[in-house]
Amino acid sequence: MSKILAVVTNQSTYGTNPHRTGLWIAELVHFYDRVRQAGFEVDIVSPEGGQVPLDPRSVRLADKEVRKYMNDRAFMSSLDHTRKAADVDPAEYAAIFYTGGHGVMWDFPGSAALQQVARDIYENGGVVSSVCHGACGLLNITLSDGSLLVEGRTVTGFSTAEERVAMVKSRVPFLVEDEFRKRGANYVKATIPMTPFATADGRLVTGQNPVSTKVVTAKIIETLRQL
Repeated sequence: MSKILAVVTNQSTYGTNPHRTGLWIAELVHFYDRVRQAGFEVDIVSPEGGQVPLDPRSVRLADKEVRKYMNDRAFMSSLDHTRKAADVDPAEYAAIFYTGGHGVMWDFPGSAALQQVARDIYENGGVVSSVCHGACGLLNITLSDGSLLVEGRTVTGFSTAEERVAMVKSRVPFLVEDEFRKRGANYVKATIPMTPFATADGRLVTGQNPVSTKVVTAKIIETLRQL
């Protein structure tokens, strides 16, 4: 199989707080561009389907590569018409990749449809992966034997220190690294916040923060080529 499922959020605010958030656009673009260059097709899916909001800060911080994609009408249109997770056939995909942006903290962890898709991909021998807050999508994936996917596994994701650096710690509903530890995962992170860091534990591949997207994508590609 040569198809990968990229998961994005439908959530545009910090819960009931009107402060705007959404997809951190570079986390999708930097992944999307590199896996397609490596020969993989990418389908974009969201928990509820339809429009994907963009985190305003991610738009302001967009680099040249991201701006190129933001000027691509076909690509941006695909973010207005994403597939619904419940409509996805997991058998078509070699991997699933959860993108971040704070919006995912509200709609990834409780999505039974996403959990089912990820479980099926993993149990079919595929790769489950994430970057930054996309790790929220991994928290509640339960395998067929009843165990949590992340239990006893080495993972990373947006750290508590990075929530402080981003000055939004008071707005988030939970802390990613705390939730991983509650589930028995071995959470690891870079010594210096907001620097590239990624880890692969078998077919579970995770990146810490937005600037980790390129390094985690390289690990995903490497892992897929070893299957």
